[in-house]
Formats: sequence, C-alpha cells, structure tokens
Amino acid sequence: MRLRIEEVHKRFESVSALHGVDIDIASGELLALLGPSGSGKTTLLRAIAGLLPIDSGRICFGEVDATALSLSERRVGLVFQHYALFAHMTVADNIAFGLSSRPRRQRPSRAQIDHTVVQLLERMQLQGLGERLPDQLSGGQKQRVALARALAIEPSVLLLDEPFGALDAQVRVELRRWLRKVHDETGHTTVFVTHDQIEALELADRVAIFRDGKIEQVGTPAELEKAPRSPFVFGFIGPSSRLSGSCRAAQFVPDAGGPGVSMPEGCAVEGRAILMARPHQWRLTDPGGGIPARVAAQRLHAGRGVLEMRLAGQDAAVEVELDQAAFDEAPGIGSEVGLLPLNYRIFSDT
Repeated sequence: MRLRIEEVHKRFESVSALHGVDIDIASGELLALLGPSGSGKTTLLRAIAGLLPIDSGRICFGEVDATALSLSERRVGLVFQHYALFAHMTVADNIAFGLSSRPRRQRPSRAQIDHTVVQLLERMQLQGLGERLPDQLSGGQKQRVALARALAIEPSVLLLDEPFGALDAQVRVELRRWLRKVHDETGHTTVFVTHDQIEALELADRVAIFRDGKIEQVGTPAELEKAPRSPFVFGFIGPSSRLSGSCRAAQFVPDAGGPGVSMPEGCAVEGRAILMARPHQWRLTDPGGGIPARVAAQRLHAGRGVLEMRLAGQDAAVEVELDQAAFDEAPGIGSEVGLLPLNYRIFSDT
C-alpha cells in the first residue's frame, strides 16, 4: 500500500504540531519518523492511523483519500511502546482479537483464526507460548505478541509508535534486527516512530527527520550521513562537534585561530559559517600545526577513547575519538595540541 501525506496541518490550540508535512511512502517501504520530543512525529503517525483528525491536507492510502476514514476503515495495524495487551487474555487470544471481534459477516471461521494464530506464533518465534498470559512473558516476547496481533488482521499499513522504547538496550538490538527480517518477509508498508538515531538508521529504508512540526530532511541512511542539509540534521543523526568561523577565499577560518581548512567540494558558503565533524573525523597534531586546543578530559569505553578538547572562544567542547592504542599514547589532561578535521561539513551560520 502506497501512502501519500499531502500538506498536512494540525494545531493543538496555539501550538502547530504539524506544519505542511508532505511525504510519499512507497508500497513495501519501511520509513522511520525520527526527531526530538514534540517535533510532530507521533502526531503524524496518529493522523495516518485515523486516531487524530487533521486540520487540512490529505492522507491517501493508494488511490483512496482516507482523510475522513475511521481507524477500522483504514485497516491499519498498530503497535505501541507499552504493548497494550489484554492482561486477562492468553497470548493466542490477544493475537486473534482483531479477527474474532469483527462483525459476524466479516469474521473468519474459528478454524481460520486458529490457523492464523499458529502461523503467527511460529513467525514471531513464540511457539508453545499461546496459552500463557502476558504477565508470564518477557518484555521482548510481549512486543512480539503485539506485532503478531497487528499482523493478524492483514493490515494495509503497519504503524509502530516507539515499539522498543520500554525494552533494555540488548533486547532492543535483537528485536530491531528481527523486525527488519519480519518486514522483508511480509512486505508491509511500515511507518515507525523513534527518537533513537541508531535504531532509525539501522532499520529503515528511509528516514524522515522532524523538527518543529516539519520534515527537515528525508532520505536513506546513507544520504543523510553523506549529505545532511542542515546543522540540525548533521547533529541529530550522530555525535558531532561544531566550530564557528568564517568562509572566505575558499577557506574556512576558525574563530579559535590556527590555519584555515579547504571548503568541501560543492560547498559555496560565504561569510559566517559552522564547521561540523564526527568524533572520529579529527586528527591530533603538534601545537601550532592545527586549530589550537587543550585536552580537558579523557574517557575510555569498550576499547575506544575520547578526548574532550577545549578551544579558545568556544563554549562547547570538541570530542575526538581514538582507538585504544592511540588513546594510550594521547597527550594528558591540560596538554596543548593542534586539531585538524579530516572529514567535515560546512554550513552557513545565518
């Protein structure tokens, strides 16, 4: 099912939750809605589901204008962060609920429902757990039951709202890889909301980054990493540091002093500017050989070291990531060094 979101607006009293959101989601695509709290991503998901009326614009399911259709008429599968399972029902009955609660004329036979449940228990790797109650399951198992229930109705679109937010880190990693596998097997058009950058970039075919009720940029994970259109996008999809300065004569000259650096190919920024780079994209040099900096702190975790660098005239620190061997040889706290960015983006500071 192809989805088209066309110039959707939604206000809550004086707050504009969605401001002209426009996106085309291909049939079978897995799209992540990524952004900080209050950016509009969950509001859009609820609008797609039919749980929230919009003020203007259109939401189309295929060639059908679904803007005025109800949740049941849109036939979407919903998965929530906190599972929303019926505590008094068995796993099997939870999965079957959407089918068994249909009006009699639309309801499959008991044998058909049981067959669907058995198939989904197997697909979700929940064999033998059909007669258990939700309280007898782990968090990861509960989320699999919630997904099975959403898939049981053969939804036109699958919608997931922070589906792994209630799980610990290791279970999140396992389940998101499993979800990608299930998506590839079933081919459902899937939209999921997350504020976890790693989750979005690892799982999704494309990611729509939200900010203040608008889509700041949409693209594949590779496109967002290679060509972020704004400092917000660059900073939101991964750890980064920024330097203030000016661009002139095809050079970025940092306010902190030291030599200028060449402008990236295709960059046409002039005047006040921001240079942004990831922690692993910096190189240490001797004092005087780069942007002057001082080592303010050191951290080591899982074989990677981080030096926190302080630069003249800059409030925020620059973080430099090193492997274990380089970290062991790194200058100590208080040392004066030079910094050179090896790979970076430059944006206009307007």
